[in-house]
Amino acid sequence: MKIKTLLFTTLCLCTVFCLKAQEQEELVGANCTSIMVGCKASADGSVITSHTCDSKYRTWVTMEPAADHKEGTMHKVYKGTMHTSRPGSMENVTLAGEIPEAPHTYAYLNTSYPCMNEKQLAMGESTFSGPDTLLNEKGMFLIEELQRIALQRCDNARDAIRLIGQLIKEYGYGDGGECITIADKKEVWQMEILGEGPDKIGGIWAAQRVPDDEVAVSCNVARIGKLDRKNKNYFLCSDNIEEVAKKYGLWDGKGDFIWWKAFPSSYSGNKNFKEREWYIFNELAPSRHFDLNADELPFSIKPDEKVDVRKVMELFRANYEGSPELDQIQNLLYERKKRDKDGNIVIDTTVCPVANPWMGGAERAMYNMLKPGAVTFYRGVAMSWCSYSTIIQCREWLPDEVGGLCWFSFENPGQSPRIPIFAGQTKMPAGFDLCGHFGYNENAALWHYRKANKLSQIQWGNTKELLLGNVKRYEDRGFEEVPGIETKVQNLLKEDKKKEAQTVMNQYCADFAASTRQTWNEMEKRFWEIFWTGF
Repeated sequence: MKIKTLLFTTLCLCTVFCLKAQEQEELVGANCTSIMVGCKASADGSVITSHTCDSKYRTWVTMEPAADHKEGTMHKVYKGTMHTSRPGSMENVTLAGEIPEAPHTYAYLNTSYPCMNEKQLAMGESTFSGPDTLLNEKGMFLIEELQRIALQRCDNARDAIRLIGQLIKEYGYGDGGECITIADKKEVWQMEILGEGPDKIGGIWAAQRVPDDEVAVSCNVARIGKLDRKNKNYFLCSDNIEEVAKKYGLWDGKGDFIWWKAFPSSYSGNKNFKEREWYIFNELAPSRHFDLNADELPFSIKPDEKVDVRKVMELFRANYEGSPELDQIQNLLYERKKRDKDGNIVIDTTVCPVANPWMGGAERAMYNMLKPGAVTFYRGVAMSWCSYSTIIQCREWLPDEVGGLCWFSFENPGQSPRIPIFAGQTKMPAGFDLCGHFGYNENAALWHYRKANKLSQIQWGNTKELLLGNVKRYEDRGFEEVPGIETKVQNLLKEDKKKEAQTVMNQYCADFAASTRQTWNEMEKRFWEIFWTGF
């Protein structure tokens, strides 16, 4: 009887741990990270924005062409485009309304959250949700459609912000709290947007410029603080913010109005940061010794050293391994026998190779059942549930065709290679036109990387050297080869050979992607060989 009671109690406790872990994953699962770098903070003068699309959003990618439109043409605004299987498919898509079309629209890189146009206007995204009381689903625009129209119609960040503000005021914002990080060839801004409440078609928004010599982050937390409307070189805001905040009891009207305090994320509590912001800031400015237990972090910081785009790539791979404060697997140890230099057998205590920083909630719960406190979940930058990620450079000294450069990655950014996509391309590589979330499909580009990545997690301690070595190898290759492609394209453009220049960019991207696909396929086979006796 005692054994049955013990088993029942254990089962109940395990169920509770699993449910709590699942709730925690649901809370942070559909989240994204954006890192922004000003032109004087970057190593080469680039302006950088970025985005990890961390949920089950569509992974097909196209380059939509520029177009001219007749007077009177209307632009259809949709809801649901982020969950379609391929370009042009309309499953679960609804028409939200129409607005007058622009006479001319720019070509743009059509990711789930559209991210870059031919004029080197680039965007990242991060959801912070904010108070539910401000949501009005009757608003025409979701955040991804605002990004799309701004990329089609604008060639700089400030115009994009103003256009988005006008669209929100006239047609309404129907999404939860969202941040878009908007970069052009000169500067980068952080724009945070909310609804205006259930009884009003409209919205509220604030945008703050990142100083040119500083870096900012947006990780599912409202980050903008005090609004300095008089300083229009650094702040652009709607005129109804304080009024809406008072109407819904989010600000008492006393003292300074602080945006992030009025519209906090449930994820962050009463702070303007969580682990990711703290980690990134400490990596870029270790001299500042930012405190994880502080009440607030600054909106942006000056890094200790200039930030190379490869440092941003490194940060996008962050899963906190080696961080004393945040490493999730540091307590999952085992003893192994090995021989010392004299041939004697010694016992070495080290992290178990089956431990990995992307384990699921049930696995974490199991470890914590065996030893309470063994694993504490911290939401990293690189997540296993990422659909794709982008790191975009905007470079004023280069022609737009190659000045805008998106380092694109499918699947987990901590495991996948980055493929260079130029702003002047007209075609995407093979497999980019299919979403990988509609079942197993070897033709969809996502699956070219997913299989090896997931297999490697089974014994991450034994596989990561090979996998991360290949990630670095392709990163090195990209930075060695891309300057030559840029020079070749510039020379063709000087000769007025735009079509030939497009062919060069299209072919290079396709060849690079095909090479990474082959390598990840070979790794998958190698991992099966490693695991032939069992996992």
